[in-house]
Amino acid sequence: MAQPDRLERVTDLLLVLLDASRPLSLREIGDRVPGYPAGHDARRQAFERDKRLLRDEGVPVLAESIEAEEQIGYRVDPDAYYLPDLGLEPDEQAALNLAVAGVHVGEPIGREALSKLGMGGSWPRRAAALPLVDLPLVDGLPALPLLFDAVRTGAVVTFSYRGGPRSVDVAGIRFRGGHWYVVGRDRDKGEARTFRVDRIDGLPEVGAPGSAELPDGFDADGEFARDPWHFGPGEAVEVDVAVDPAEAGRVVTELGPDSVVERTDDGGVVVRLVVTDVEALVSWALDLLDHAEVLRPDEVRAAVVARLEAFVGTGTEAVR
Repeated sequence: MAQPDRLERVTDLLLVLLDASRPLSLREIGDRVPGYPAGHDARRQAFERDKRLLRDEGVPVLAESIEAEEQIGYRVDPDAYYLPDLGLEPDEQAALNLAVAGVHVGEPIGREALSKLGMGGSWPRRAAALPLVDLPLVDGLPALPLLFDAVRTGAVVTFSYRGGPRSVDVAGIRFRGGHWYVVGRDRDKGEARTFRVDRIDGLPEVGAPGSAELPDGFDADGEFARDPWHFGPGEAVEVDVAVDPAEAGRVVTELGPDSVVERTDDGGVVVRLVVTDVEALVSWALDLLDHAEVLRPDEVRAAVVARLEAFVGTGTEAVR
């Protein structure tokens, strides 16, 4: 994958810091924002330059103490970043939009100003605004600004995903491994779900502000940390895993009952997972020791065998 240029990296950094529910360590920032060097010192230098650029542009990047090895975490307070509501009447908002639309100075300054006030185009109030780049162009994902808007207005969104309709109470937007993900509660499934934004078909429909119905204490970060096999760059493949009775209950609780495609007479189950990171799936299956067996497809089953053979060859237990 080609490394993003600095402008794209700084834009992604801003989005990640705006969406963070808590201060992020430098390590977490490096994991979520592509383009940073692997070495700690080089990553620190690059981040400090990007942070200085954001602050020079008026972005309030906050540094706060955290309980982690690095001790300092970073975030952007949305309430400090966005301008306050001016309390304009609808006709006053329309007049301001018209005035900006009639004057062009070669750059989208007026449009960005409206976005800061929450009146950009047809977007609802408090839509995301980027001082460095126009958000709809980020990664070529036209759905992304609408999803960010849904987070900030507390709205339900409806979209087509893998050929089927989904209604989601959006809790957050996350970035990992070069891809954006939307995390929330799938109303049809009645469970937390994570969706890759570039796999959403067309544009989402954003409901009215406050229409999202998230359970109390819904943890977007915790849900996003689950099921790491969803976050790889590969094409999605369905994997069937047989789990014996000793671990069947725990696995079904972890994955949800919709993952079960077969129940055996002895109390075991066969679960079906949509996988884009085979190595992550292999690690999960091996953590179940001899209580799980990958049934199909052949290439994923072969990956499990190869990992086991590698462990045997080095004298290392497969589960460590």
